[in-house]
Amino acid sequence: MSSDATARAEGPSRTADPSPTANLSLADESARSGPPVNGTMDVGLPGGVAPGTATPMVPAPRDPLPGSALRRELRAVHALVHRGLLRLTSRRTNVVVMLLQPALYLLALGGGLSALIPHSAVGGDYRAFLFPGVLALTVQAPAMSVGVRLIIDRESGYLRETLMAPVRRSTLLYGDCLSGTVTATVQGTVLLSLAGVVGLPYQPLLLCLLLAGMIVTAFTFAALTLALAVHIRAIETFNMVLTLTMTPLFFLSGAFFPLSALPGWLAALTSLNPLSYAVDALRRCIASQVPGHAAGGGPAWAGWQPPVALELGLLAAVGTGALVWAAHGFAHRE
Repeated sequence: MSSDATARAEGPSRTADPSPTANLSLADESARSGPPVNGTMDVGLPGGVAPGTATPMVPAPRDPLPGSALRRELRAVHALVHRGLLRLTSRRTNVVVMLLQPALYLLALGGGLSALIPHSAVGGDYRAFLFPGVLALTVQAPAMSVGVRLIIDRESGYLRETLMAPVRRSTLLYGDCLSGTVTATVQGTVLLSLAGVVGLPYQPLLLCLLLAGMIVTAFTFAALTLALAVHIRAIETFNMVLTLTMTPLFFLSGAFFPLSALPGWLAALTSLNPLSYAVDALRRCIASQVPGHAAGGGPAWAGWQPPVALELGLLAAVGTGALVWAAHGFAHRE
């Protein structure tokens, strides 16, 4: 076999060296694409950024519609309030039990003592005197249950799932507080319908004043309870604190007797009791609208009794401060 035939036979099995023209083309492509960055080819740098420089930060996408962030926060609050109302309507036995104790205070205790306590001692019928305290007791219990529910949600893991929602954590706490306020007010409104049983008229202005007082009272105690629940993680400790705190607060609120009948050192403590301002504000609302009913013996500051608007404003300020404190702790602890 000749040398030409051998060369033609071996040609396809060899890789020929690239020609100078091919080497120049590869060099031009390398120059156009730039040197590798960190040992890799720089492919698809945005905006013509020079090789080896940092890629510019791409701004996060904004909400497609203005105000959509606010609507998202409001939807979260609405969902929490709706959850509370569903819980209220689905657990009717609990609602009946919670309303049974105030009704017994009003009908049994009030009816039994009204014949023994003279009208001059309490400024009218004892049942009408007892009615504001029973209203405060009615809204206090369900408002405080939001703290228990927060601890239960934390222990069951439901709170962790809720925190994954694309809203601020403080919004979730505000929603819980509003949920407790609404559910407590609904239950208080049920007992408010018994006003005629104690001899109070169904005047629209009187009912609106009592409803406003119940809303402020429910908000304050819901916020105070949430502040405790954020900083107390064990439900046993939480229940013990509630028992030790709320029992003396209720007996020193003036719900069953005028605060003027207490010893001087106990009367001074009533000025620090938020429940005493709630009971006194409700009682003075009745006295301002119903003739023959006098309100006295409420909390006093050095002999001066604050007006109803100041009492309700003080309650709202205490509730707002407690809610802000709770929201700050909730954002850092959970």
